[in-house]
Amino acid sequence: MIDFAQRTIDLAHQNVAEGGRPFATVIVKDGEILAESANKVAQTNDPTAHAEILAIREACTRLGTEHLVGTTIYVLAHPCPMCLGSLYYCSPDEVVFLTTRDAYEPHYVDDRKYFELATFYEEFAKDWRDRRLPMRYEPRPAAVDVYRFWQERNGGRRTATAVPAGQTGADLDAC
Repeated sequence: MIDFAQRTIDLAHQNVAEGGRPFATVIVKDGEILAESANKVAQTNDPTAHAEILAIREACTRLGTEHLVGTTIYVLAHPCPMCLGSLYYCSPDEVVFLTTRDAYEPHYVDDRKYFELATFYEEFAKDWRDRRLPMRYEPRPAAVDVYRFWQERNGGRRTATAVPAGQTGADLDAC
């Protein structure tokens, strides 16, 4: 049996050896690797190319759904807010992280203007008016019209998010 946590560590280690950043993700379904990726931000100059995002994209493409019900996702470190949001959105059964920000912070420096490991989660929780990142609210009624249009195109229904009918964990096994 594969040690998925060790596979995650090995991917991150290999990525660092190749000039990348020390993060990796492995997505497991039914005891097998469905998707995996290291962080590719340094290699691609794409600030969204985090390991979690890349692996989630691959897994969802392979399954043909945006729902990762029935999966366990291994990540090297506690996810950043962008990745955490993506993990919530794809709904895996479990996320396993192998180290905390506090444990790796003495050994890793990020070079972002508004992102510091020690303060970002506090910054993220602030009202948008109080954040360091300059933000401006510019209300446009036409922006809400886009959502009205979506509602019309979807039968006028606004329901709670749920796994689409026929896409239970057992149904996804067939993919």
